[in-house]
Amino acid sequence: MAAVQWHSRERRYQAELQSSRLECVPVEFGDYHPLKAITVTDAKSRRGARKGSTSSSSSSSSSVALDPLSSMLDGTDPLSMFAAASAVEPTCHCLQDLGRKKREEEVVGTDFEPWSAKRGEILARFTTTEKLSINLFMGTDKAKAPSPGSSAVSEKVRTRLEELDDQEEGSQRELLNLSQQEYANRIEELNQSLKEAWATDQKVKALKIVIQCSKLLSDTSVIQFYPSKFVLITDILDTFGRLVYDRISSMCSADSQTLPGKVCLYSFTAADVNDTAKETCLNWFFKIASIRELIPRLYVEAAILKCNRFLNKTGIQETLPRLTAMIRGIGDPLVAVYARAYLCRVGMEVAPQLKDSLNRNFFDLLSTFRQIHGDSVQNQLVLQHVEIPQYLTLYSPAIHWILQCVAYRAPDVLKTSSYFPPLQSALLLNSVMWAFRAEFVAARATDFIGMIKDCDEAGFPKHLLFGSLGRSLACADPPEAERLTILNEAWKVITKIRGPQDYIHCAEIWVEFTCRHFTKREVNTVLADIIKHLTPDRAFEDAYPLLQSVIQKILTYFHDFSVLFSMERFLPFLDMFQKDGVRVAVCRTIMEVFIKHQLEPTRDPVILNALLHVCKAMHDSVNAMTLEDEKRSLSLLISGFIRMVWFGRDFEQQLSFCVEARATFCNLEPLLVQLIHTVNQLAMETRRMMRGNHSRKTAAFVRACAAYSFITIPSLSSIFCRLSLYLLSGQVALANQCLSQADAFFKAAVSLLPEVPRTISVEGKSRSSESLLLDFINNFFAMLLVVPDHPEHGVLYLVRGVLNMVQDYTWEDNGDAKVKVYISALPLLAAMSQETYLYSIPKVDSNETLYGGDPKFLTEIDKLCETLISQVLDYLKTLGREENTVRRQGSLSFSLFSSLLAHGDLRNNKLNQLAVNLWNLNHKHGCSDTRTSVRTLEYIKQQAQQPGMAHIGDMVQRLTLQSRT
Repeated sequence: MAAVQWHSRERRYQAELQSSRLECVPVEFGDYHPLKAITVTDAKSRRGARKGSTSSSSSSSSSVALDPLSSMLDGTDPLSMFAAASAVEPTCHCLQDLGRKKREEEVVGTDFEPWSAKRGEILARFTTTEKLSINLFMGTDKAKAPSPGSSAVSEKVRTRLEELDDQEEGSQRELLNLSQQEYANRIEELNQSLKEAWATDQKVKALKIVIQCSKLLSDTSVIQFYPSKFVLITDILDTFGRLVYDRISSMCSADSQTLPGKVCLYSFTAADVNDTAKETCLNWFFKIASIRELIPRLYVEAAILKCNRFLNKTGIQETLPRLTAMIRGIGDPLVAVYARAYLCRVGMEVAPQLKDSLNRNFFDLLSTFRQIHGDSVQNQLVLQHVEIPQYLTLYSPAIHWILQCVAYRAPDVLKTSSYFPPLQSALLLNSVMWAFRAEFVAARATDFIGMIKDCDEAGFPKHLLFGSLGRSLACADPPEAERLTILNEAWKVITKIRGPQDYIHCAEIWVEFTCRHFTKREVNTVLADIIKHLTPDRAFEDAYPLLQSVIQKILTYFHDFSVLFSMERFLPFLDMFQKDGVRVAVCRTIMEVFIKHQLEPTRDPVILNALLHVCKAMHDSVNAMTLEDEKRSLSLLISGFIRMVWFGRDFEQQLSFCVEARATFCNLEPLLVQLIHTVNQLAMETRRMMRGNHSRKTAAFVRACAAYSFITIPSLSSIFCRLSLYLLSGQVALANQCLSQADAFFKAAVSLLPEVPRTISVEGKSRSSESLLLDFINNFFAMLLVVPDHPEHGVLYLVRGVLNMVQDYTWEDNGDAKVKVYISALPLLAAMSQETYLYSIPKVDSNETLYGGDPKFLTEIDKLCETLISQVLDYLKTLGREENTVRRQGSLSFSLFSSLLAHGDLRNNKLNQLAVNLWNLNHKHGCSDTRTSVRTLEYIKQQAQQPGMAHIGDMVQRLTLQSRT
């Protein structure tokens, strides 16, 4: 291919724009509108029409489109069909209503907090570091020889009873020195052993496991752990009761179908149960009745209480009072109260309507309180070094549950404290406030405070009572007129609590009540009191979770940060969070609330100073070990704060804030990038507001913004981020007529290009950087059209600088990026040779004005274009030497052809012939895109019809399409 002389095609941009616009053609829509419902004609066959009838279908019009799902169902919803069918069935509504009312009484609703919700809290609260032990008597495995002359049935029964007797006579299995976790693991192993024994039809072994586990509930040697032990052991009892019930249920029907009662306890009666199931059920009750010791006999029978429904209608009603009376034989009041709690639990599951049994258990509980001060209990407490207040808290879960059962769907039972013995009223009062509805307690908050005052401090600390009252008031509001009195009376007691941990446990609860009903003045007073109690001896270090809860509750009710930070003690309260992880977590919480609820930008100095302090704490937590996800998360929160800072037309103050933020958040690159964008936006906002009044002060401010960006950009590690910001900042500077600053940004970008690595890391994987580099260079070329040449650096010095970098850059071995840059430069150079540029920047003289179409300037452009074309042609020759690169050759030749067609003056014969040769080279090996070629050829033919385009028509005759072989 011979050398060519380049001449740019003269462009008339406005005329081209007008000719390329679409022609507007009026359209008659009539009644059509895209949002109007479509009328659909639906032809349906008439039901019952005679076969062959000509009127077997009818047409109906509807203004609503047919639902394909409804049409598949013939327009009938299956659920509606069932509802319609049930509506026409004859029913006796009176009987239905009575039955429904009875079932509602016999079933616990969703408004009743289940035991499962309390289980985890008990296990977490009642712990111990002392060693625990498990004593199990699992019996002997020796076989019993049958006595001669005895019947098979009686012998079988006697053998079973003897096996149960072996519980007390057999081998002993003792596990000593167990930690709390090991103890829980052993109990869970026993639970699994129970299931395995049952699955392998070893029913007697399963019963032995349950009996021996129940015996553990009589052991109070580690008394602080007893509530947790109760939870673990009753899990085994629940498993046993479920297994027995399911077994009998599966035997109930003659056709071996499962009894409906397995799903719904009240859908059958004893008359529905067959004899085999009844006999099996009785056998289980007889086995349990033969257990000699009271506690295991009581617990195991309570576990299968539900099975009484298989025997008779009144079985449960008769059994509950008997079991309640049996508990009176338990001497230890702690063991007895938990036995009552378990009986109330199973009673609520099977017969919640039997309130007499629940009330009887409650009043029996009251009568046993005098035992607490008996010698037996007192000696045990002395032996285990347990104080009375600590001992009384062990009763709380059981009493809470009993009172919850008593109060469920019952009229208000608490009016005065006359029911309670004087010394133990505090314990019961505490349980009442836990178990009763929050609305009930809140409505009588003043009465409860009076009862709390009358309680004996020695038996049960009053701060625990106020804590329970505070929990209820956090869920329900007391009368408005009493709220201040309630807070004052409560805080008189709370502030006098000596132990820091006891104090903060109670104060944390009342913070929500204070925030919910009072102003910042009262909240500030509470915060000051907390600081006063927790600062000595750095007691706050042991209360971080509760202090975090205080912050969260305050932020829940105070969303106006000007009010929040105007509290004198709020920031000193934050200073107590001195552990790095906790401090960062609290700061994150504050920023999340700020971003969520701060809807308008702010310039309030109180908010800005406080949040800068908060964000700095988050920023300073970043180190070399911080994960990228954590950095990203912190950056997003701080970024949200920066976005909400705006000083209006006080641009200097806005820039000062950005300077301070840059110094504060220098370790988080995303924030530096955002600050640069903010400053550039600030410069453009200044230009907009000062339009027509570009004073020296305004120019100086814009230069200060440019200096800010120029100083900050080099500190970024991402090279492509630096390149894009250099380009953006240069554009902003140029738009504000700061030519020297813009020139400095563009020169910095050009000087940075050689440092671009060939590969970059993207999400931990190595990727080629060529595509990113090409994108940047193309964007840079688009900007260079309006950048005037520097008078001291020669013609097109920035364009030449980029091309020199491209020439010297080490590109990928099998890539065409360098040649693609050369081809991309041709449209830029062609645009620079026009008398009027395609676009310009107001008040900025581009090269079109500086050179004014100077022939020397145009000659320099033509020479540079010829050099670039020669480089591309030489590269195409190189690609043609190898068979595996012909596809790349075709693609590049078509790109160069497109540039010549769009920007070259094809009246030049050599340039015209070069274009034809490039077209043929693209089609030479059949690797071209036929569809693109056809469309391009059609476009050329259209252009040939334009005035002055005869040379294009001659070229079209020489452009041919070659089919692929």
